[in-house]
Amino acid sequence: MLNTYGELCTEVYELSKPVGYSFGDIEYYAERLRGITGKILEVACGSGRVLIPLLKSGLQVEGVDNSPYMLNSCRQKCEELGLYPALFEADMRQFQLEKAYEAIMIPGGSLQLIDSRDDIVNALKCYYDHLADGGVFIADIFLETDFDMNTVKTRLWETEKEETLTLEEKRIEVNFIEQRVVSLLKYEKWKDGQLIQSELQRFPVRWYGMNEFAMLLEKAGFSDIVISGNYEYGTAPQHANQMITYEARKRV
Repeated sequence: MLNTYGELCTEVYELSKPVGYSFGDIEYYAERLRGITGKILEVACGSGRVLIPLLKSGLQVEGVDNSPYMLNSCRQKCEELGLYPALFEADMRQFQLEKAYEAIMIPGGSLQLIDSRDDIVNALKCYYDHLADGGVFIADIFLETDFDMNTVKTRLWETEKEETLTLEEKRIEVNFIEQRVVSLLKYEKWKDGQLIQSELQRFPVRWYGMNEFAMLLEKAGFSDIVISGNYEYGTAPQHANQMITYEARKRV
């Protein structure tokens, strides 16, 4: 099943990647979407890390996510700022919204949480169908470079309520044939030395070759594909550790 962000996962995400936290993507997307006056859809919008800054810049951004916890967090933050975007709880692999968007975006490699090749093909067709003629699709992917099965990573955060959140990440699958790695994430919340909440999450990441993903976009019907590396529009990626951004158009 597609990865779902639960309550503890959402809390950790907000601490590690709060609204406005940028890898260079927020500035890049703001620039590439500048001048679009119609509706924009962010798929896998989460708790609003990218969506809210773009809303504040004047863009008309709506969001879709499959996690009610992430959406509730995003909605609360928006309301505190006097922002009221349409937010939809739906599966990023397939959804049906009664409108056409001038742009659809998926920052941060979230598209790679789609586990199956058939599902990614169907998802790209879904995004194509939700674009207005001539609309733009922008998405990030990254190449997987860590294939070590023998590592366990642990991180922790202290909250304002004097609680401690820990995240343990353990690699449980490396599948070169399917181009997929899977990690098991264990979230725990501690208070005064006592475990008060825990959560497990299966976290798959599927990777694609640079030209392979462009071919998938073409198969979905997209044209005018531009591949950029390190958030420099039109500059081809040079290193495996760079984020790769695709921009494509729906045919008129």
